[in-house]
Amino acid sequence: MSVTNLSLFSMLKTRMHWHQERQRLLAENVANASSPNYRPRDLAPPKFERTQAVTASLGLERTASGHMAASVSAGTRFRPDHTGAYEARPTGNSVVLEDEMMKVAQNQMDYQAAASLYQRSIGLLKTAVGKR
Repeated sequence: MSVTNLSLFSMLKTRMHWHQERQRLLAENVANASSPNYRPRDLAPPKFERTQAVTASLGLERTASGHMAASVSAGTRFRPDHTGAYEARPTGNSVVLEDEMMKVAQNQMDYQAAASLYQRSIGLLKTAVGKR
């Protein structure tokens, strides 16, 4: 039996992947803080239920040939979070840098906690089989 088949490791691995994807989205939000008509994006936390349904991946449509192709949710398996309802500036941008930086810091701490728990769980398994 592989260690990755254990539910604890599978959930921690999924959680760390979610934090990596969220970090990428938050970095895009900060980078586009002065882009006209940009709306900040975020991810909804993963749910660890036995009957977790696979959500369809969302894609952005290019309405003009000069628009950049979206790299955001093309290959992600996590759901976007649409709860942010901030007012937009006159340019149409609604990114609040202070909020985004708070999310980045919290995301980093949560990722480090999950990675530490993963590492300690591996250490406990090694101790249990006498490999330490």
